[in-house]
Amino acid sequence: MSESAAAVAADPLEPWRRRFADATRDLEPPAVVACSGGADSVALLALAADAGLAPFAVHVDHGLRDGSRAEAEHVRRLTSRLGSRFQAARVSVAPGPNLEARARDARYAALERARVDVGAGVVLVGHTADDQAETVLLNVLRGAAASGLAGMSVRHGTVVRPLLDVRRADTRALCDALELPVIDDPMNEDRAFRRVAIRHDVLPYLSALAERDLVPVLARQADILRTDSEFLDDLAARAWPGSEGPRAASLVALPTPLARRAVRQWLGAPPPTMAEVGRVLAVAAGRARATELAGARAVRRSAGILLLSVG
Repeated sequence: MSESAAAVAADPLEPWRRRFADATRDLEPPAVVACSGGADSVALLALAADAGLAPFAVHVDHGLRDGSRAEAEHVRRLTSRLGSRFQAARVSVAPGPNLEARARDARYAALERARVDVGAGVVLVGHTADDQAETVLLNVLRGAAASGLAGMSVRHGTVVRPLLDVRRADTRALCDALELPVIDDPMNEDRAFRRVAIRHDVLPYLSALAERDLVPVLARQADILRTDSEFLDDLAARAWPGSEGPRAASLVALPTPLARRAVRQWLGAPPPTMAEVGRVLAVAAGRARATELAGARAVRRSAGILLLSVG
């Protein structure tokens, strides 16, 4: 065994340190770490502890299956071993349509509450390049625009994804090398969930068809699209509504790609559908007097100004 190989065997974290430091530059301790007990989140917790980020592990129990409380105890034991702090959070997600999306929203809300409670600057989540590729394909199925095909960003608000360029197999290998036990969520084998079906069926099939591993290809394309999308968003934000307010004429004068983005940013959450954006542009152009939107919102034109009302 070479001297460098021996050093890695003695300290499995060594090859990760610079890479992780680059991804977490400028972050101050403490940091909340979303930790389900799976390999990705356990590897993230170990790396955050090693980097001196004083991680506060938060396990979110969605209450969707038996055994989830035992998993929280598993994470608590791991945090004790790593010298980190721990908090269990429980959310209520009723079975039904859009379960994955509703569970995700509830989880992020719980993580944000924990971040505020402990005075942390950020929430670290363990998404990998494999997750990124799956997200891109999910958004293809949803008919997402360029911003959706751009996938997830490394940093979005208070959420940071330091492992977004790491493969899932590498996080498991790190946990094995550190002798950190991980939990395999049985829901990750349930093909009733679209992401699971993409992971086990669609992505392997497409990779076989392309005769190459498509995960890095999709992740790279998402990165390119995200850069382009952010540039266009910046142009749109500067172009409209501007200092003169939401004047309809100035919106109509924009190139359509910028006008659509400007409307999306002006409306905010919940994000409008493409059809809703089109209806707002029709109001701006004078082809309609007003339009109703999701979230009990409405847009109308008055004296050349677009007015947004809620409720």
